Amino acid sequence: TVTGLSPTSGPTTGGSSVTIAGTNLAGATAVTFGGANATITGNTPTQIIATAPVGSAGSVDVAVTTPGGTATATNAFTYLPVPAITGVAPSSGTTAGGTSVALSGSGFTGATAVTFDGANATSVTVVNDGEITATTPAHAAGSVNVTVTAPGGTSSPATYTYADVPVAGAASHTAAYGGAATAVTL
Repeated sequence: TVTGLSPTSGPTTGGSSVTIAGTNLAGATAVTFGGANATITGNTPTQIIATAPVGSAGSVDVAVTTPGGTATATNAFTYLPVPAITGVAPSSGTTAGGTSVALSGSGFTGATAVTFDGANATSVTVVNDGEITATTPAHAAGSVNVTVTAPGGTSSPATYTYADVPVAGAASHTAAYGGAATAVTL
């Protein structure tokens, strides 16, 4: 019998080490996730450790085959989609950071990080599965990669551009009021 799994979810890219608890599991010859073969890395009478194979987003059955038969845990493991960024608004901001950026896409539920060129955003709010707001950290001028890390993995990068803050150049102006003149230099 299979009595539980830990963890109960992982990325569609596979690779999660999953502990399967149960009884009479000794001598397991196969473990499948949604019909795809997993790699067994440990086996005792009450536990199997298996590496989840690649799968499609959604819940799948996990089946364990031993010399005594096959036990199936229905919808026991959920494959989580890899996050995807489809939009960055605004797409640029100052090198000083502090710009609030809305990322649109999918797979953002449970996101643990948003990075700009590898540096963590200073504030991250998951609005819903398709939207995150993040505050940019300071960075030198130029285009950088933005990524989102969630339980399903890390997104492919999107682009954000850091721009220098405009600085007033040398100029002078003379203004007169009531017969007095004042020079103003920028």
